[in-house]
Amino acid sequence: QVQLVESGGGLVQPGESLRLSCAASGFAFGSYSLTWYCQHPGKRREFVARIFTGGQTDYAESVKGRFTISRDNAKNTVYLQMNSLKPEDTGVYYCGVLFRGINTWGQGTQVTVSS
Repeated sequence: QVQLVESGGGLVQPGESLRLSCAASGFAFGSYSLTWYCQHPGKRREFVARIFTGGQTDYAESVKGRFTISRDNAKNTVYLQMNSLKPEDTGVYYCGVLFRGINTWGQGTQVTVSS
C-alpha cells in the first residue's frame, strides 16, 4: 500500500533552516507529483509546494524565495528545504500524493519556529 513517512522537523529560531524529507513506497514514485502541505495551529491544512514528474515546481506565495522542493526518484524521496524560517511557518508538515484519485498523506512532522 501507499506509504509516506515525513521526517526532519524540529524546533528552530526565526531565520534558521530545516530540511524535511518524505520517504515514499507502494507506488511508482517517479510517475507522480508530490506535494507538501502545512497545517498551522488551529487552521486547515494548506498547500506549501508541489513538484511535478518533470521537476517543475510550484509554491505558495508565502514561501516563494524561502522554500525549495526537490525530489530524488532513485531514493523515492521528496524534500523541502526551508530557509529564513518565520514563526508563522510553525505547523505540522505533510507530504501527499494523489494516488488513484485519493489524496494520501503521511503522519506529518512538526516544525516550530520560535525564539
